[in-house]
Amino acid sequence: MNMKLSAAALFEKVRERKPLVHQITNFVTVNDCANATLAIGGSPVMTSSPKEVEAMVRLANSLVLNFGTIDDRSLEAMEIAGRTANSLNIPVILDPVGVGATPYRTEKASELLKKVSVQIIRGNASEIHLLIGGDIVTRGVDSEELAISNAALAASAANHLNCIVVVSGAIDAVSNGKHTSIIDNGNVLLTDVTGTGCMATALIGAFSGITDDYYAAAVSGISTMSIAGEVAAATQKNHEGTGTFRIRLMDAISKMDKEMWMKEVNLNEEIAN
Repeated sequence: MNMKLSAAALFEKVRERKPLVHQITNFVTVNDCANATLAIGGSPVMTSSPKEVEAMVRLANSLVLNFGTIDDRSLEAMEIAGRTANSLNIPVILDPVGVGATPYRTEKASELLKKVSVQIIRGNASEIHLLIGGDIVTRGVDSEELAISNAALAASAANHLNCIVVVSGAIDAVSNGKHTSIIDNGNVLLTDVTGTGCMATALIGAFSGITDDYYAAAVSGISTMSIAGEVAAATQKNHEGTGTFRIRLMDAISKMDKEMWMKEVNLNEEIAN
């Protein structure tokens, strides 16, 4: 399996097909998630009412569920949307933002995974560790450093959760339990702008809407965010701050194509014995 070629092939397809990405996401990052989806070539819809999500999912090509600002109402919508997507074979991508920060958040993530089949989960190391029974306590949406590598954690979680797992961080890892892709791109400025993780999940949602190769979609989505961070940081001047970086980050996503991605991505693959 040549993951680099498989992932690269998705960039033209996503702009040609303009997948409708239904996102039940959080109010802190909803605008950036919508714009990131547009920037890569998708079409975002951010409907979150329990009375409307079933009808909207039926029109969508993928569904993103983001735990950033969950409450009982949004959880009800996620369950309805998720079950509808499952019945129609529409891919579901889960972003368990802040899992481990509060008992409510952790409990509800576990409950949702029992009710809805997800194809891809993207989170930081702490969030993913919690989902598979770890006992680390997260601080808000920040990740605590673990002894296990992101690659090993992604592979373990993929086997445990029976889906594609993306662990994002200084080095990103994508795994289906047997194959693991390690992506060494990115820039520290990505941690100074809120919502870059949420936007990465939105990008994964866009790529998932045009292929049934969800592994390749996950690789394309997470690496696009990391490469865009590098590109944006490379033009940052000393007198410019995070506001400028945020704008250039979106510009870089909008200019991302197969050729740029192939040139810039630093991707290595591991196969479990």
